[in-house]
Formats: sequence, structure tokens, C-alpha cells
Amino acid sequence: MSGAPELAADAALAVELVREAGRLAQRMRGEGVEVESKRHLSDLVTAADKAAEAMVVERLAADRPDDGVLGEEGAAHEGTSGRRWVIDPVDGTYNFVRGLTWWCSALALTRPGPDGEDELVLGAVYHPHDDVAYVGGPGLPSTRNGEPLPPLTDLPLAESCLTTYLHPPFYGNEVGVAFGRVVAGAATLRMLGSGSMDLTAVAQGQLHVSCQHTVPDWDRLPGAALVLGAGGSHRRIVAAGVEWSVTGAPTAVEEVCARLAGEPT
Repeated sequence: MSGAPELAADAALAVELVREAGRLAQRMRGEGVEVESKRHLSDLVTAADKAAEAMVVERLAADRPDDGVLGEEGAAHEGTSGRRWVIDPVDGTYNFVRGLTWWCSALALTRPGPDGEDELVLGAVYHPHDDVAYVGGPGLPSTRNGEPLPPLTDLPLAESCLTTYLHPPFYGNEVGVAFGRVVAGAATLRMLGSGSMDLTAVAQGQLHVSCQHTVPDWDRLPGAALVLGAGGSHRRIVAAGVEWSVTGAPTAVEEVCARLAGEPT
């Protein structure tokens, strides 16, 4: 386990890095950036994504040279410490490109766990539009601009706002059927376009549970750390042939997982 001074230093560095990355991306957006499609029309990358990731990688190479890195835009380095920084320089790139404000820069830190799997240490998210930075983790109570978040209120799914990111081609197949079972039990639904931003809202009790499938680590870990640091829960479950990431109020998370699995409710 990391000691308190080391964890505090890592948290401070994480906040500094996401702030720098988010502000760099915001400046570049103001100047105009070129846009490329990756896999489909809503999956975009810009020069700002690439520049922000390169800046974070350069800082980590100087400040944490023994640690590994994994970035959405291709950065990959194993390191020697076993620790790994997972980088999402711009989460919500479609929103970023279209002038919407629901986007952020995000970062997570993992270390080797006792079972051989990576263990989440912390996550940090910076929302440039509101100039707000979040940091937290399983052993680090989550904060918003340095102020502690109140403990997350537990709610059943029937009283929860569900958030997701599900492309229309999935609606009519087995994945869509499984998701439909979840939606049928929720109070309401939002699809806002940035998983890490959604999880900042879950950690603050504005939204209540997130359910999304096939989520890469850079989209999953930073926000999940914040929710865990606020007293929520995070589970992964295979259903309809894909792995789902479910994060939020503990009771709602358990009910979502049961509905995905087709268990009686």
C-alpha cells in the first residue's frame, strides 16, 4: 500500500497534469483544430488530443520516470515500478469539436494488486468549462477543487438517473435487449457524451449510476476512482457477449448488474 505522503504527492501531480492538459486543449480549440475520424463519425481525434497527451507523457517521464503510461492516443510505456498512469487527454472529443462543454481531461493511476490484476490508486478529472478539478480513489476521499465531496447517497435503480453511451447500431441486437432491461428499471436516462464527466456527476450525486459496455481503461478508471472515493461502487460484468462497466450508488449498481444478467427483478 502507498503511504499517505506518496498518495498525496501522486494526487497533487494528477490534478496538475489534468489541469495543464485541459487548458492546453481548450486553448487549441479556441485557435481551431483539425479533426480526424477514427472508427466512425462520432469517434473523433484532434491535434489537441495528441498535444495534450504528449504533454502529460513528457511530464510523467520527468516526474515519475519509473512508472508506465497508457494513453488513448497511442502512448505506451511499461516502466519498471509496476505502476501505470492511464491518460485520456480529451474525453468527450465529439462534444469538444462541436462546441459543447461536457468534455474533460482525465487521468488514473494503477499499481499491481495482490491477485496479479492492476489495482486502482486514484483518478483525476479536469472540466475546463467550469475550471473544476476532481481527484479521488478507493483510499483517497474524493474532492472538488480541494473541497471534500459529501458521501454518495445510496439509491435503488427505480429512483436513479442512469447515464450511458450506447451507439444506435447496438439498440436492435442482444446488447440492446440487455440494456433495455436496465433502462426499464431506471427513473430516467441521460446520454451526455463523456464517460469521465458523467462519473464526476455520479460522484456528486447529480446522476446516480453509469452503465456502458466495452469501456477502455482511459474511459473507465479516472471516473470510477472518483465514485469509489465518494463511497460508491464499481463492477464489471459480462452480459450479451460484452463486458459492461457499472458504477455508482451501490444498490443501483447491483440492480443494473442483475438486469444485465437477466436475473428476476
